[in-house]
Amino acid sequence: MDVRIVFMERYITPYIQQDLDQKIILLTGPRQTGKTTLSKMLKPDFDYFNYDHVDDRSSLQERSWDRSKPLIIFDELHKLKNWKSWVKGIYDKEGIPPSILVTGSARLDTYKKVGDSLAGRFFQFRLHPLDLKEIHMFLNPGDLEAALDTLLSVGSFPEPFLNGTTRFYNRWKKSHLDIILKQDLMDIENVQQITQMETLIQLLRHRVGSPLSYSSLARDLQCSDKTVKRWLTILENMYVLFKVPPFHKNIARAIQKAPKFYFYDTGQVLGDPGIKLENAVACAIQKELHFREDCLGEEGRLNYLKNKDGKEIDFCISTNSTPGLLVEVKWNDNNLSPNFETFNAFFPGIKMVQVSKKLDREKTFPNGAEIRRASTWLSQLHLP
Repeated sequence: MDVRIVFMERYITPYIQQDLDQKIILLTGPRQTGKTTLSKMLKPDFDYFNYDHVDDRSSLQERSWDRSKPLIIFDELHKLKNWKSWVKGIYDKEGIPPSILVTGSARLDTYKKVGDSLAGRFFQFRLHPLDLKEIHMFLNPGDLEAALDTLLSVGSFPEPFLNGTTRFYNRWKKSHLDIILKQDLMDIENVQQITQMETLIQLLRHRVGSPLSYSSLARDLQCSDKTVKRWLTILENMYVLFKVPPFHKNIARAIQKAPKFYFYDTGQVLGDPGIKLENAVACAIQKELHFREDCLGEEGRLNYLKNKDGKEIDFCISTNSTPGLLVEVKWNDNNLSPNFETFNAFFPGIKMVQVSKKLDREKTFPNGAEIRRASTWLSQLHLP
C-alpha cells in the first residue's frame, strides 16, 4: 500500500489549513509520524528547508527563501540556537504571507520559559502515530480485529504499520531509536550518557502500566533520583513516551504520587498482550485529548485511579477539569471489574467503560457501566 495514502488527509490537516494564514504553525510529534509529508501537502507550492541539511542551514542564515511562495516550511528548526527569537523576528518584521510552518520531533512549546517568547504568535499542533480511529476513517480496513492485531504487534507508526511484518518493524524500530538516542539527544539535549538512556528505555519496556518508582530505577541505573527524573523528562520532550499521573483533586498530592509511563510506539512494550493493549488505549486517548486541545481549544487530562486499598482503574479522563470517563482495559474478560463500583461512589453519573480484546458479546449494566469490544470502541473513540 502506498504510504502517501495515509497522509492525504491526516486528522489535523483541515485545522492546520484553517490557521496557516493567521499564525505561525508549530507542528510537533514523534519522529516518522509524517510531519514533513503532511506539511508538504498543505499547499501545492512551498519552499522547504531542513536544518539537518548543510545547504539549507546556509539559506536560513541568509534568510534567503522564495517569499512569493504561499508557504515556507522550516523542518527541525528547534536545533537552531535561539530559534524562537529567530522565527519571532521574521514574523514581527515580515508577517504573513507567506505562511510559516515550523516542524520538529521534539516539543516546541517551551515558549513558556522566560525570554524570546512566541506567545500570541503561533498555534501548536501535535501529530500522533496512527490509531484505530484514524485507520478506520482513512484506510477503511475490512477487518478491525486484524488491524488492531497489526497495531499491537508492529506499533502504529505509518511505515511499519502499512508494511505489517515483524521483520520490517524490528529493523525500523532499532533505526528509529538510534536516531533519537544517538543524534537528537546529542543535538538538542547534549546528553552524554547514551548507554544509560538505552538501559532506561529497556527497563521501561517491562514496566508499562505500573506506577513507576524513581528510586528503584535509580538503583538499577546507579544514578540519582533527580537524574532519572531528568532523563524521563527528556524522553517525554522527545516524544518517546508520555506520563500518566494518578488523579487527585489536590494537584500537589498527585504530583507526589508515582506516575505511569506509556510509549508512543506500542510495539516497544514487553509483557503480556493485555499490557500492549493498555498502551494502545492510552495512546488513543492521549491523541484524542491533544486533538481537542490543539484543534478545538478544549482542556483535557489523562490520569489513572488508585485508592489506599490498591483498587485501581486504568484511566480517568477529564475534560475542562471535570472527570467524565473511566476506562478499564482487559484482554479477555466478560465480567465487569468490581472497581468501577468503588470509584463510581466518588464520581456519581460518570461514564464507565471496560474494553476487552476478546469478548463474547458487548454488555451494559444498571449502574451505567459498559463492556465493549476493544476494536470497535477504539475505532469509534469519542470522549464525553
